[in-house]
Amino acid sequence: MGIALPAIILTNQRGYRLVNSKLPTIQLFDDVASAEDFEDLYELQAFTNPRLTAEVGKLAYIDTQDMPWGIPGCTYAVAPFTHVSPDGSRFSNGDYGMLYLADTMDTAIKEVAYHQQAYLSNVEGLAFDRLIFRGLSCVFSGDPIHDGTTVEQNHSIYDAGSYTDSRALGAKLRADRSKGIQYWSVRAPGQICWGLFTPENVASIVQTTHFEFIIDGRSIMDIRKLSNPNEFF
Repeated sequence: MGIALPAIILTNQRGYRLVNSKLPTIQLFDDVASAEDFEDLYELQAFTNPRLTAEVGKLAYIDTQDMPWGIPGCTYAVAPFTHVSPDGSRFSNGDYGMLYLADTMDTAIKEVAYHQQAYLSNVEGLAFDRLIFRGLSCVFSGDPIHDGTTVEQNHSIYDAGSYTDSRALGAKLRADRSKGIQYWSVRAPGQICWGLFTPENVASIVQTTHFEFIIDGRSIMDIRKLSNPNEFF
């Protein structure tokens, strides 16, 4: 991918994301304070919990030394790197995980709603459903973060339907040891998102509220905020 992005430094940047509430938190990630403690506890629990591997995910995707042990919400920071979708994402072909964040909760909702709608359009016989998502607030830093907002929004890395060029860019940045990319939201024009190649510089990622997506047939009929115990947006 023949594109050079300038490097920037982000310090204590706040971002937001949504995760489906049906996905359980991985308690083991939150119960330890170091990679060494994790490896010892994981080995011990693996003998008695046959579901542990499925819960934790594939540890081969990430170096345990890069996990932000001891932070609030470690499970939310690490899960995208151990449970990697084989379908990939905008800046990953599915060979590695990424932590995606948005500049506002509204941007995060629009991003998730788009992809959820794309999924629903292929589901046969769905008359009515409701999906609950956890809203998360994250504080992170990164050096270097490569700034894709210096590229016009009509560039091929922002193609609404094809990820070919953006994935090539993501693979190159990750190979060059970039910590992440700052880029324009494709689903909320003018807004900013981040894709982190590592969770190591996440300082906290905590639940703020819940959102309900009301599904009517193959479309999202409504999105409602259900609660706000700690509102950050």
